[in-house]
Amino acid sequence: MSPLNPALFGKVVNWADIPQREIRPGVRRRIFATDEVLIGHHELEVGMEVNPHAHEDFDQLVFIESGRCNYYVDGVANDMRAGSFLLVPRGAEHYVEPTEGPCVNIDFFVPPRADLLAKLELDAVLGERD
Repeated sequence: MSPLNPALFGKVVNWADIPQREIRPGVRRRIFATDEVLIGHHELEVGMEVNPHAHEDFDQLVFIESGRCNYYVDGVANDMRAGSFLLVPRGAEHYVEPTEGPCVNIDFFVPPRADLLAKLELDAVLGERD
């Protein structure tokens, strides 16, 4: 069994229990991860500064939980609303622009993003791990 998994099995965690951090004006994030997947929960405000970027090492599965947005992939706008999924292929430039908010965007990364794993705050939810 790998390092994170023993503490997570059989443990119910609610997004509200995970610390939320403002990563830039209009963007708040919570992250949850196992050894196999990382999930980012983002609350996005209409008018936030967009952040075009790409990931070379993994695909990104996007789910819109609430609100509405244009999700751009390689310059193409995809109209997304609550319940919409979009798979962003590795290497594609992408960004989200909320049009109705707050827009809650949940991202799934397999394998987990190393840069976000370093910011994981599960101890606040799970208590100290052995």
